[in-house]
Amino acid sequence: MKFYTVFLSFILSSFGTTLFAQMIVAHRGASFYAPENTIAAFQLAWEQGADGVEGDFYLTKDNQIVCIHDKDTLRTGGKKMVIADSTLEDLRSLEYGSWKDEKFRGEPIPTFADVMKVIPSGKRFVIELKTGPEIVPFLKEQLDLFKPSSKDLLIIAFNQETVAACKETFPNITAHWLTGYKQDKKTGLWSPTLIEVVNGMKKSKADGLGTQGNREIVTEAFVEALKVHGLREFHVWTVDLPADGNYFKKLGAMGITTNRPAFIRENLTN
Repeated sequence: MKFYTVFLSFILSSFGTTLFAQMIVAHRGASFYAPENTIAAFQLAWEQGADGVEGDFYLTKDNQIVCIHDKDTLRTGGKKMVIADSTLEDLRSLEYGSWKDEKFRGEPIPTFADVMKVIPSGKRFVIELKTGPEIVPFLKEQLDLFKPSSKDLLIIAFNQETVAACKETFPNITAHWLTGYKQDKKTGLWSPTLIEVVNGMKKSKADGLGTQGNREIVTEAFVEALKVHGLREFHVWTVDLPADGNYFKKLGAMGITTNRPAFIRENLTN
């Protein structure tokens, strides 16, 4: 019995918890309930038992990394300021909470450092870089300052050059290349195709794929074909329905990114 317990412990440590349960990542924080990409949303994600949080990051005019999804502040800040053309001080003149609910009025735009400070030890920080590779040296400065464990980080980006630069700069940090899918209304065909996804993975030198949770594309056959071409792991975004969560769990997704972390966890079947 003692041997069995030790052996089982070895297996668990070798393969990680995602062999038995998916990592639940709060998309822009618990953004179904709180204003996305704010400290309030990230703190709520931890309260809801998320395994990790995902945030979006841009570089400002004065080379500060800030957490926001859009290229400008109009949607969440109420006034249009282009992030790349604005300083942190400019961006901090707005508030980013009341668009969601008046009770969140006054939420500032967080810096990378602000978010890093609220990541509990042992939780996953999923860093989506929304720019080209020019942001990577400044990200390195922040990671050198905070010195988080590489196993607690996952860097993701749609830009293949950005992912490749991250793998060159941070070889010990897992990076996933992101892709969504669009259907041609005339032909009904989807893009990117399987081979284009494969090529994107290779060009970016990614460790895995962050795929849109499109069940018409991401099927068992699709995943198996990607494995033949070297896919080691994948996560899906953005999954808010239990049926979808359970579908991607069965396909073997290492992580499920959702706006509703507690709800999705509660509704995943064993």
